[in-house]
Amino acid sequence: MDKIVPPGRIKGVLTPPCSKSYAQRALAAALLSEEKSVLRNIEYCDDTYSALKCIMSLGASVTHIDDNTLQITGGLRPKDKCLYTGESGLATRLFTPIASLHHTPMKIVGEGTLLRRPMEMMTTPLRELGVSVRDNNSRLPIEVCGPIRGGEINIDGSVSSQFITGLLLTLPLAQEDTTLHVSHAVSTPYLDMTIDTAEHFGIEIFHKEYSEFYIPGGQRYKGCDFRIEGDWSASAMLLVAGATAGEITVRNISMLSKQADVLVCRALVRAGAEMINDHNSVSTSQRRLKAFRFDATNCPDLFPALAALAAAAEGESVIRGTSRLEFKESNRALTLREEYAKLGIDIDLSEDDVMRIRGGEIRPAEVDSHGDHRIAMSLAVAALRCSGEVKIKDAECVAKSYPTFFDDLDSIRA
Repeated sequence: MDKIVPPGRIKGVLTPPCSKSYAQRALAAALLSEEKSVLRNIEYCDDTYSALKCIMSLGASVTHIDDNTLQITGGLRPKDKCLYTGESGLATRLFTPIASLHHTPMKIVGEGTLLRRPMEMMTTPLRELGVSVRDNNSRLPIEVCGPIRGGEINIDGSVSSQFITGLLLTLPLAQEDTTLHVSHAVSTPYLDMTIDTAEHFGIEIFHKEYSEFYIPGGQRYKGCDFRIEGDWSASAMLLVAGATAGEITVRNISMLSKQADVLVCRALVRAGAEMINDHNSVSTSQRRLKAFRFDATNCPDLFPALAALAAAAEGESVIRGTSRLEFKESNRALTLREEYAKLGIDIDLSEDDVMRIRGGEIRPAEVDSHGDHRIAMSLAVAALRCSGEVKIKDAECVAKSYPTFFDDLDSIRA
């Protein structure tokens, strides 16, 4: 599907979807409990559907109480020999170790861009923890067979925190205690989210500055009534839209959130955006913006939103952390440079781990999402400031995280 985005101001109030990162963690924890859990404020993007299918394949019983509430009776009793994780990197790296708790061989199968993303960070540690692993040159599909045991292992955390999240939620059910020595941990706010979710379900995880994690074995997940907060990744896009092309209030989000992308507020303040923080909402409105500096190493999903913000700012903005962008749905650094060039915005990647963006006017163009949901949303936000229309190819990819994004954006046009 191609989407034509006309220029124009926005003004209104929106509620973003729930955090898919919290949703997937809560679904996994509910599976691992033998008791009943209730998950509230859950909404269904492609990644959340993938996680929901995974827990049902692994033995969870799911009842839809209403459109946004699930009752889940957990218990790891695999019903299938294949676990389909769709195009979700988190679901793959989360449910692979969980599947390794069981003695049944389980093949992990993905699709789309996920088939190109590396999985070697999982295979060696799983083998060291006693799991039988048959891999495919470090790409999906892979097959695992447990049971996983505890122990003491080293993990390279420089590529992603997602597999560490999978281990942190899995290993409390191992018979032995576990110590994870993690080098170069990145995206540490996502690890905070994992520990926070586990605590709600009665699980203890200890760490020393994210370099060493101690997970007591033989624990038991308790049933939980868990409300999933709004998604800061989606909210970042909306708040940047308000700061660059009108005004917006985003509801059901808190600046006290443990989500990594809450840090977009820091970038907005540095750029000079007008912001108001209320109890359960954040508002931004347009005014003259200036270039800013920001380190996105621990929140790489913010890069597309920050690109739209920097494109609207006077001067050259500097964003660090591009090394985290290679293995996303696209190589986001290269994709942002290529597609923003079509809009008349120069992105310089010549310096190691740095993106420099010079702000300017947006010109009409046909751009390509590269099948990447965050790229599509970033280009749409930038298009609001264009002198004419911007056509975005493959815009349907926003369904991965925010299926109603374009409808929501159209609904608040001033």
